[in-house]
Amino acid sequence: MNINVRNVEEKDIEAVVNIQIDGWQTAYKGIIDEIYLKSMNAKERINERKKDYKLGSFIVAESNNEIVGFCRYDDKLVSGNLKGCDCELKALYVKSNLKRQGIGKLLFNYAKNDLKSRGKTKMILWCLKENYPSRIFYEKMGGKLIQEKGIKFGDKTYQEVAFVYNISTLEM
Repeated sequence: MNINVRNVEEKDIEAVVNIQIDGWQTAYKGIIDEIYLKSMNAKERINERKKDYKLGSFIVAESNNEIVGFCRYDDKLVSGNLKGCDCELKALYVKSNLKRQGIGKLLFNYAKNDLKSRGKTKMILWCLKENYPSRIFYEKMGGKLIQEKGIKFGDKTYQEVAFVYNISTLEM
């Protein structure tokens, strides 16, 4: 599979949202309340992602003119001041039927290298504690588990874990 990683364009937003919703409904089945998962609204999320698109640091993986994954990151720490972290990976999604083909790794490395080129040194990302396949991926990418916190979806609270990456020492 030939994959091109590029900056997101406004025309990509609907495909990105579809990947995100499918990703949640697939990966979080049995973790997040089913009512919440079924209530995910594509129109609302499209408007949110259009705002994100304008902020930059938003990339897609494309194969044969089809969006197959995306990643959002920030060169500022959004989740508070955590152990010297100066940037954050905010979202990383790959189409459910295309996982384990290197797409997530390409997106992760693109974001990491972009942040590193901006002089950032320590990146954080948050992952649902019970999302073990993603946790394994983030560990393989060199992340160290450092913290846990609660996050609310709908009327229920779930646990997230934080992974930290010393991107100044990770290979470009």
